[in-house]
Amino acid sequence: MASDGFDFSPGAQIPLQGSGGQAVATNALASAAYRDSPVEKILDANSEWHKSDVKVGRSKLFKSDYFKPNLGEAFSRAVQERMLGGARKALIQSFGMDPQTVVEHCLSATRLRKRRDTQLTAVTALFGFLFLPGMLLWFLAFRLRDLLGKTKDKALSTLGSALLPIIGIVALILLVKLPLNGFLALYVRLMIIAPVVGWLIAKRIAESSAKDMRARWEGLLSGGGVIAKIPEAVPKNPNETSREALRQGLEKLSAEQQSNSVFYAGPKGILGMGTRWGSWQLAEELVAKEPGKEFHQFRSWDLIRAIHDQLKMLERGPLNTGGFPTPSVTHWIVSPVGENADSVSRPDGEDVATFQVKPHEIQRICNHQQFGSGDRHYLGVQFTLWEGQLIITMMITVTVLHETLRIEVTGYALGPVHSLFTSKPAAKTRTVNKTVRFWETRDITLPLVESSEVVRLALRAPFTWYPPLLDYLGGKIALPEPFGLRHAWAEKPWRHRFMADDAMRAATPVLRAVHSAALRVLKENGVDVERFDNRSMVLSGLVQDPSPRKADLYDA
Repeated sequence: MASDGFDFSPGAQIPLQGSGGQAVATNALASAAYRDSPVEKILDANSEWHKSDVKVGRSKLFKSDYFKPNLGEAFSRAVQERMLGGARKALIQSFGMDPQTVVEHCLSATRLRKRRDTQLTAVTALFGFLFLPGMLLWFLAFRLRDLLGKTKDKALSTLGSALLPIIGIVALILLVKLPLNGFLALYVRLMIIAPVVGWLIAKRIAESSAKDMRARWEGLLSGGGVIAKIPEAVPKNPNETSREALRQGLEKLSAEQQSNSVFYAGPKGILGMGTRWGSWQLAEELVAKEPGKEFHQFRSWDLIRAIHDQLKMLERGPLNTGGFPTPSVTHWIVSPVGENADSVSRPDGEDVATFQVKPHEIQRICNHQQFGSGDRHYLGVQFTLWEGQLIITMMITVTVLHETLRIEVTGYALGPVHSLFTSKPAAKTRTVNKTVRFWETRDITLPLVESSEVVRLALRAPFTWYPPLLDYLGGKIALPEPFGLRHAWAEKPWRHRFMADDAMRAATPVLRAVHSAALRVLKENGVDVERFDNRSMVLSGLVQDPSPRKADLYDA
């Protein structure tokens, strides 16, 4: 492929935050890397067409969930592996956001966790592995408490809550009246005490890490400018091949994001742009204006080029009322894929460079590939609104079959990132009855890091050097395919009144700009535009229909 073995940048770059106007969507997805929520929460963000999965593994020895990752751990691991893996499949562009920034935050979060896990591993080795029998006894006590706490029997549940204090009292009695002497007595006493001391130290480490992670989570969603630090992506000498590979992986990701090829997946619409909600077609016969004469020959590209220039002027209007932001006008090469395709393949060959189809090939496809198999050319005008939360795309294609010219304008809308990713960290609380006035309730604040969480982190820490083993023991997130960060967790915009209004308001001026440019070219080439003009007026009225439709679902 054109993308293989190619360095896309002049050198190591300083990581930047999401580009202007795209911060909300970028930061929302990046915040998932720092979250400490249960991993199953990701299933709440499943959309109608893109469903992620959580594959939970269990330790074969303990049959417990102590090796299960939380949301941030699983998300970071899944995104890094999918977007930077050496054998990864093609990615879907993430319009309205910067996927490289999200990946950088995943790398940064992983780096912070590795530093925490290195400290926890030292604590586990010193206070756990050296006193392994005691560590196993305390672990079994925690495991028994969890099993009793999950039962529906209130008596057993109460016993589970009191189990650790009871075991603690028994341990104190053994420390005082242990019927042993010499080194064995000293070791048994340390075996009882050392895991508890290690647990207290591990809790301090875990709490410090949790506060740091939550501060970054909060900072991203509050627009605080949290920077992802990834020094491992900046090689210091030519021998650091892993750093160089990571740097090139990030640059390749950025280059693929700028690709001008997209994929049409039937009723799912263009992957990354959302579903097609509206379609307006102007199709009339090409007839010379002057009887007995022929009109001047022209090609589809001549119309497209004029429409392109007209769409560039959309931000300008006769009144100073704000209106359209600067649009992105792009020539797209659209490839058809199956509705349930699990992968896509980008064009390659001598007509493609760094994921970009070259201009001469774009022009050839526009003029000649209008019927039958093969890729098609579309001219797209795209608006990124609501700080990346709403992507409005209007696609224009021109075809000429025999003596009929068809100009089709279609509308696509990609909604905001799921609300799961925009929720800020909240204090952990629990509602309980008051002691005296038992008919009233009060909220109590729970510890930021619970006892079971400390045990989970301490058990996982020694295995973090080999992530596939943790995937086997604890499970992982299975990402939806074909994968793109933006469309995988996007909601529909039609439930948000202002977003829906923006999507439908954009259609009318775009349609009129397209028709105006096309009619001008037809007139210049001696074509009778009366029928085209009449049809354009009819479509101008139809486009004001206030309801979006599923334009790709045909009732046939």
